[in-house]
Amino acid sequence: MNQSQTSELQGQRKKLTGAQKREHEVPTMEEFDSEDSGVQDVGPQINGLVGQILETTSALLVRIRQKLLEMALLICVILLVFWVASFLYGSFYYSFMPTDNFITPVYFYSRTDCPSPHHSVCSFPVANVSLLKNGKHQVMTYGQPYQITLELEMPESPANQELGMFLVKMTPYSKAGQIVDVSARSVSTQTRRQAMLHYHSSLLQALGTVVFSPMLLTGASEQKQPVIVELYSEFKDDSYKPTVGAVIEIHSQHIQIYRAHLYIFAQFTGIRYLMYHFPLISALIGVMSNFAFLSLIIVLSFLQFNLGSHRNPGKAVKIQEEKNESDDLNDQSEPQNKENVDAMECNSVEVEESIPDMGVEESDDDSREVAEDEPICEAGDGEMIL
Repeated sequence: MNQSQTSELQGQRKKLTGAQKREHEVPTMEEFDSEDSGVQDVGPQINGLVGQILETTSALLVRIRQKLLEMALLICVILLVFWVASFLYGSFYYSFMPTDNFITPVYFYSRTDCPSPHHSVCSFPVANVSLLKNGKHQVMTYGQPYQITLELEMPESPANQELGMFLVKMTPYSKAGQIVDVSARSVSTQTRRQAMLHYHSSLLQALGTVVFSPMLLTGASEQKQPVIVELYSEFKDDSYKPTVGAVIEIHSQHIQIYRAHLYIFAQFTGIRYLMYHFPLISALIGVMSNFAFLSLIIVLSFLQFNLGSHRNPGKAVKIQEEKNESDDLNDQSEPQNKENVDAMECNSVEVEESIPDMGVEESDDDSREVAEDEPICEAGDGEMIL
């Protein structure tokens, strides 16, 4: 080989080795394309991930909002049921519980138009007491026992000390003026402690007057004693003759009274006793019982509504199927009705043709036109009828 050829071969080898080195050093276009395709593949993945996060977040917010609305609705329903239960218990308490006590002042009066000039008072002290609350509503309930007492504030005067026994009489009456009952109680200033003036000697009265003189002078205290007279221990009002008032009479013309009050106390028994003496416990039990009863009714109604809603779709499907079947039957019956109508028309045409013409004879042209205008009917066996 010539030197020129060898030099050319060596040059080509150097070029090849340099090209191989460049191939190893410089990345090819395929590598650039693969990197670009990898970047392009990551972008949709990131977008899809962000979309999933947004969808889950929105679904979570919707679910939280729905739960909050359900909780608010549940709280409103509970408050409404509790309010209704409290209202029912209050209405029952107001209608079932009678008036526990009634206090009214008693004003006595006496006649002074005496025929004899020696006596200034002609009659016993008498008082007419109304037993109506605010002048309209009855105080006492039918069948409820009441204790009726009369309290008299009497001064410690020599006239009352020398009074001895006197009689207190009470006569209840109805709206028509009928006497309901009569109660008379005798009061002794010597025997009965609850209805007597305590005895004080002259020396004790003098010492008490000296000791309590500042209070007596300022009016903070008075020389008096209360006398309590129990007129009825268990008075029950009559439903046919309800009591609206009473006449109280003291059978003594020389009695001295500062003030007088009539007290009516209800003697509760059974449920009324518990409701009156234990109001908080009774209210709690009554309200919770009403609340449980109303809640049970609401739950049963809700369950029945849900069961009815689950059953209605099947029923609706059956109704729709029956409707579709009826429509199919109507569609099948329509062609038959049309055939029957056509047959009836053909029969009518035959009957008309069978009737002989009694009038003027028609021409051949008219008969041809009529024949052309007449419809061609088919009989049931397939024959043609003109």
